[in-house]
Parts: sequence; C-alpha cells; structure tokens
Amino acid sequence: MLDEARALGLRAGERAWVREVHLFCDEQPCVFARTIIPRTTLQGKYRRLTRLGNRSLGAVLFADKTLRRSDLDIAVIGERQALFTPATALSSVKPAKIWGRRSLFHLSNRPLLLSEIFLHDMSGYPSCNQEK
Repeated sequence: MLDEARALGLRAGERAWVREVHLFCDEQPCVFARTIIPRTTLQGKYRRLTRLGNRSLGAVLFADKTLRRSDLDIAVIGERQALFTPATALSSVKPAKIWGRRSLFHLSNRPLLLSEIFLHDMSGYPSCNQEK
C-alpha cells in the first residue's frame, strides 16, 4: 500500500515481503497483524523473518539487540479503508470501526513496518497469544 511504502521509504516498484496473521483469544480472532519487510531488510540473518510460520514476530524482534522502534501511529479504521476487510475476514460480527496501531522497526538499521489491528475489546481475554 502507498502509505506503507512511504513509511518505509520504498521507491515505486520496490518489492517487499508481506506477512498477515490473526491472533486468537479463546478461539476468536482478536488481533490482525500485517508486517511489511523490504527485500533489502531480508538479507543475512534476517532472511529467517520469512520463515516464522506460527512463531511470534515479537519474540524475534525483541530478542535482537539492534532493535529500534519508532513512536506508535494510532488510527481508527473504518470499513472503507483497505485493512478493514482482511482484518475482519475471520470475524463473525463486523464492527463499524476498529482501532489499530503501527510502528516502524529497525533491525541493524534495516526497516520493517508492523501494523496491529484490534478487532474488539480484549480486556476479557487474558490468554491472547496464539497465532494462526
């Protein structure tokens, strides 16, 4: 998406790897996460980021001593915005609006962009840690 490319400083036509996952709480999707990683970031030890499967991206990121994180961007996402449809694809009830946050991370000065969209109030779900 154009706003993601801008946030990452990608040039027109520059390729990136995209990972989308839903995190589940008590068998219900509660978070949609979308990660954009430029090809230039996926070199050396960071190639493993394309092979996480069901493993947590956060565990990999926060274990890296070179990690730097930008301030969070917070947004309300409505049904006309591009991320609304994939975020709510597994939800039985579609809310009118959902909240999201986005951060730019740097690993060894190489960027990646992580967007997390919260599908409903998760305060009643203490075990929100499964990816599918």
